[in-house]
Amino acid sequence: MINFREEIIKILDEKIDGLDAKEIDKMIEVPPNYELGDFAFPVFSLAKIYRKNPAMIAEELAGQIDSKYFEKVENKNAYLNFYINKSILVEEILREAADRKEDFGKTNYGDNKNVIVEYSSTNIAKPFHIGHIRSTVIGDSLKRIYDFLGFNTIAINHLGDYGTQFGMLIYAYKTWGSKAAIENDPINELLKLYVKVNGVCEEDESVKDECRYWFKELENGNPEAVEIWQWFKEVSLKEFNRVYDMLDIHFDSYNGESFYSDKMPGLIEELREKKVLEESQGAEVINLEEYDLPPAIVVKSDGTTIYLTRDLAAAKYRHETYKPYKNIYVVGSQQSLHFNQLKSALKKAGYDWYDEIVHVPFGMVSLEDGTLSTRRGKVVYLEDVLNKATDKVREILDAREEEQGQKIENKEELAQTVGIGAIKFQELFNGRIKDYTFNWDKTLSFEGETGPYVQYVHARICSLLKKGDFDINNEIDPSLLTEESEINIIRSLYNFTDVVVDACEKYEPYFITRYTVELAKNFNKFYNQTQILVDDEKLKNTRLMLCYAVKNVIASGLNLLGIKAPEKM
Repeated sequence: MINFREEIIKILDEKIDGLDAKEIDKMIEVPPNYELGDFAFPVFSLAKIYRKNPAMIAEELAGQIDSKYFEKVENKNAYLNFYINKSILVEEILREAADRKEDFGKTNYGDNKNVIVEYSSTNIAKPFHIGHIRSTVIGDSLKRIYDFLGFNTIAINHLGDYGTQFGMLIYAYKTWGSKAAIENDPINELLKLYVKVNGVCEEDESVKDECRYWFKELENGNPEAVEIWQWFKEVSLKEFNRVYDMLDIHFDSYNGESFYSDKMPGLIEELREKKVLEESQGAEVINLEEYDLPPAIVVKSDGTTIYLTRDLAAAKYRHETYKPYKNIYVVGSQQSLHFNQLKSALKKAGYDWYDEIVHVPFGMVSLEDGTLSTRRGKVVYLEDVLNKATDKVREILDAREEEQGQKIENKEELAQTVGIGAIKFQELFNGRIKDYTFNWDKTLSFEGETGPYVQYVHARICSLLKKGDFDINNEIDPSLLTEESEINIIRSLYNFTDVVVDACEKYEPYFITRYTVELAKNFNKFYNQTQILVDDEKLKNTRLMLCYAVKNVIASGLNLLGIKAPEKM
């Protein structure tokens, strides 16, 4: 497909002295509305070169440009405004839609470079609760975005499966636990044990010592401790995977904290040899004063390691194993200090690849009071939220069945697709750093800027294509698409890849969420203003080809968010 931005760069590179192609590319802007063109180029910086008023420079340059790719090039004050040749644009988009089909917009931008995305990172023996939704859904979307752009993406669930809490759990299980009860309801029973042992530890120092003893035994490979710990992992993952299946989220690796336990001694020795570690109150730390950061503890005074030690070992292992272009951590903003320390510690230790570490922080999600009652007490389980969303959509579908007097096909599957899709869409609708409050009515509405609204538009287009006997091989005439509503859709389709690239570079899936909403709105405007299934076969086929392109891009956009696009609703 023609890259009109590149055409502008070529034109201006020939006309302007003193700026190279890269500088010109950085300066090109997209105006706030199409009345100001499809692209704009500010000429303020040329005033020093040409020693003229910027508006005069813009006027002179506009008069020198004549290109078949642009209907006109105008000067608006100190800007050059480029208006894409609409007939060429329509032809390009419809040809691309027919040639690429479901792959419309995909590129090899990533050139198969390895990108690691670490997300979700649930804690073994603890609830998979509503707070995990942000890392899980944002991370999965970023993984899909990188895949779409031609990167080789490695999805890692860095399980919280190590640390002193497992000494506490092993002690609690041996003292009060029931294997049958845990097998029957793993997370709740383990949570009860964890809460109980915490309470006892606060009252009894000897129990705290016992817990430390069992963690030390686990680190030393005591067979009994390892067996109990391994079993905790197995029953927890079984529970977690049920939720991941509901969310249609999959990982390439579940290597958690424990995986790096045998890699830490070598790393610590290497840091000692590099004379990076300093003694501080019996502990070994990396002094990060030069980076305006507090010291990073690597080995505690009792000889045990901490989370940062394991992350240092993990970063080194991942670099050596995957040679990644980026090693992305989708972790809450509360951990920003930790990741600044991690990156700075790697830099101070002389690892020249430290810059591949990228922390993608996000804000908090909260629930409105009373929106979700749960039999499980204070902890709001993510599975309960997903089930409630499915139940609420099922109620809506039941009401529609009664109203219309006919059964809805695959109602149960549709309820889950729309319900869980709505949760994800709401989660990804705003910039990730913003805190937000979850609202059921807004999330599940079929009107406005919601997942069900976009899914409904996709289903509507599928129905229209079927009704119009759409065939991709039918003869079309791109020159017949001249209505403003048609051209606006064409422009929106042209921008799809740029939106995905922008989402990738800024780690912001919400660019895609907003884009799919706007595309759906543009389509509905076109649908309501234009008769699509007309008698003129060529016009009908051309408009249906446009609908087909919109359907595929909406489906792709939803897929990048981890949401399914139903063909019937």
